[in-house]
Amino acid sequence: MDRRDIPDTTIQRLPLYLRCLLEAQTVRMPVVSSSALAEMCGTNAPQVRKDLSYLGELGTRGIGYDVEALIAHISGVLGIDERRRAVLVGYGRFGSALLGYPGFGERGFEIVAVLDSDPTKIGTRVGDVTISDVRELESVVPATGAEIAILATPAAVTQAVAARLAAAGIRGILNLAPVTLSLANGVAVRQVCLSTELQVLSFHLAQGPL
Repeated sequence: MDRRDIPDTTIQRLPLYLRCLLEAQTVRMPVVSSSALAEMCGTNAPQVRKDLSYLGELGTRGIGYDVEALIAHISGVLGIDERRRAVLVGYGRFGSALLGYPGFGERGFEIVAVLDSDPTKIGTRVGDVTISDVRELESVVPATGAEIAILATPAAVTQAVAARLAAAGIRGILNLAPVTLSLANGVAVRQVCLSTELQVLSFHLAQGPL
């Protein structure tokens, strides 16, 4: 299996499949059919089978997929079968909420550093990390071995901070600021804009009763 052959739309659905499989595991479901998994995930069985076919020969016809084995396989494809170190940049209200989110650790991600520019926060211990000065970014990133950055920064400084992170060795950025980043090839960027998502919801509501 070559990860480059997996469509982006399939990759975006894999975390959803993984979440549903983990729920199945908690209720001690040893095997799940494509139909059952589709129902849990809100999609259809042909889509599930097509997506999973990109991952190799999985499952047994007429029986289904071994839940534990499929969890391990999808985790490996997503690269979360090993711990991924991340640095959080921006410790405002949004950043502090993210640091307290248990889902990161449960999915294999560990926030190993927090950076901020507020002198009243720098040096403060939060959880297992101490907030560092964002001016020390170039030394903090290599020292922690972080390869992912979560940006919860003001829009005006996000591009500059992202460029510094890329130069310091960060390979993937989750950008929460309403700014489209322009970075050199080799740095994966995922954009999450809550205001955009809310506007899309508003559009659907404006159509009348669902």
